[in-house]
Amino acid sequence: MRLDRFISNASDYSRSQIKHLVREGRVLINGNAADNAATVVTEDDQISVDGLLVHTPQPRYLMLHKPAGVVSVTKDSEHPTALDLLDEPRPEQLQIAGRLDIDTTGLLLITDDGQWNHRITSPRSQCRKTYQVGLSDPLNEAMVKKFRHGLWLDGEKRRCLPADLEITGERCARLTISEGKYHQVKRMFAAIGNRVTSLHRLRVGQIELDSTLAPGEYRPLTQQEIDSVVQIS
Repeated sequence: MRLDRFISNASDYSRSQIKHLVREGRVLINGNAADNAATVVTEDDQISVDGLLVHTPQPRYLMLHKPAGVVSVTKDSEHPTALDLLDEPRPEQLQIAGRLDIDTTGLLLITDDGQWNHRITSPRSQCRKTYQVGLSDPLNEAMVKKFRHGLWLDGEKRRCLPADLEITGERCARLTISEGKYHQVKRMFAAIGNRVTSLHRLRVGQIELDSTLAPGEYRPLTQQEIDSVVQIS
């Protein structure tokens, strides 16, 4: 990897800034002043800037409690984005693993590990996701059977995979699905003549939203949470 890329990946320095640092002799490779920002370095080389070692950046895995009014994209000219809520270096390298609608709240996973992200979002993984749902009309046990059998959605060529609907109140439920179709939860309830009034994601795979996180707050995932994604099948 080029020296300037190595340093920029591990710091907030831009490529042009790194070239300036190299010209001033402030960048060392194994104790010797670097003479070219394009020099190829490896993970075994010791790189320092102004006497401080530059470490190989480690993948980041974050859990965000997404509030309403925030979009699950990296850039948006009209609304605040999930990445705007993070105080992280190199935010442009972060990816959102499974988006939520602007009015949907709850667990949002963010990473710069593309393979880990793919493991969650790939349709083949059938990663289970659990939502807390508020509805306009009362629920009944017949609806539970319909969800378990698999619903037909408008515009889809295949029936939804079986889903677990747990009625927790007259107009509220917990729903677990293993797909990620466009607006799927809202469309599923529309298919049985009901309307979603609130939607909150509680869980993705084995990762549950930390109850201590207020809306807009985030934290790194634990190693156990990170590793749990490998178990998704």
